[in-house]
Amino acid sequence: MNNTPVMRRGAALAAALMSASLVLTACGGDGDGTGVQAAETRSAEPAGTRSVKAENGTIEVPADPQRIVTIGNTNLPFIDLGGKPVGVTEVSDSDLAALPQDQKAVYEAAEVVGSNGGEVDLEKLAALKPDLILVQFHSSDWDKVGERLEAIAPTVLWGLDTEWKAFADAIAEAGDVADALSRQKAEFTEKVAKIQSTYGKVIGGTSFVDVSRGDWNDPGTFYIADIGCSEIARDDIGLDLPEAAEGKDPLAYESLPFEQIGELSTYDVITYPVDAEGKPTASFVPVTETNTWKALPAVTSGRALGLFCPGNNSYGPVIRYLDSLDSALATLPAAK
Repeated sequence: MNNTPVMRRGAALAAALMSASLVLTACGGDGDGTGVQAAETRSAEPAGTRSVKAENGTIEVPADPQRIVTIGNTNLPFIDLGGKPVGVTEVSDSDLAALPQDQKAVYEAAEVVGSNGGEVDLEKLAALKPDLILVQFHSSDWDKVGERLEAIAPTVLWGLDTEWKAFADAIAEAGDVADALSRQKAEFTEKVAKIQSTYGKVIGGTSFVDVSRGDWNDPGTFYIADIGCSEIARDDIGLDLPEAAEGKDPLAYESLPFEQIGELSTYDVITYPVDAEGKPTASFVPVTETNTWKALPAVTSGRALGLFCPGNNSYGPVIRYLDSLDSALATLPAAK
């Protein structure tokens, strides 16, 4: 599974479950931002460096970075690993609301240097005197500002197609938070094994379908999710979930009319998105209010399972999703 954000319509599809690509510009800088002013703002690197491989080459980063700025999709994964950035870019209100309180406090304590959907103030960023910048956004944005970021501090770039586990590994290495990653990996492996062991027979003999709806969807439409957290359920846990044929666009990219809700009756179990309190997400509520949904066999028999997916680009939120999946599977009649 790659780390590209998921939106379901048109060219915007690549921007929903993770942050939109950034269009960065210098705010009041000196031309291209690579001259004396930028050089003077680069903080002195601590003694000792390490080499890390990234999208922009092999980068020499501080052995023990102290002042890290995260841009784009690196914000929350770095914080999830216990990092405390001095600067961040904006995240969506929904992503912020889904964070554990301690991580939310870390994010809010950092200086916001720009919007994920607009501009990053390079002078403001440079004033933080970072010793490392972690970046994940669209390659076209890197072409515009990459050299200016590198003039401020060592900058590590990852492409939007980076698989989430590899992304966590790379951030942990560059940001020197590998201990936290090791603990998260162990917890993830333990939870996967527990679910497979506890519900193996249920999983093996049941057909599932994961359906969702975003606030970007046209009225009266929904989609079948085959990327994001449902991909974890399919590939890591082993749920029998529909997916697009190899080489084809994900099923999630196609909006389906409410008239097709009845076709979900062919599946044994339906999963759908809920918030942290277990209530259907606001964007999915219109689906649950249709008579067709209410009449589905899975719904009437208690086999429609609400799942909480706070994110799918780092281990912490994925572990919370697995907890939700564990609790939901326990309610199935066959699991009792």
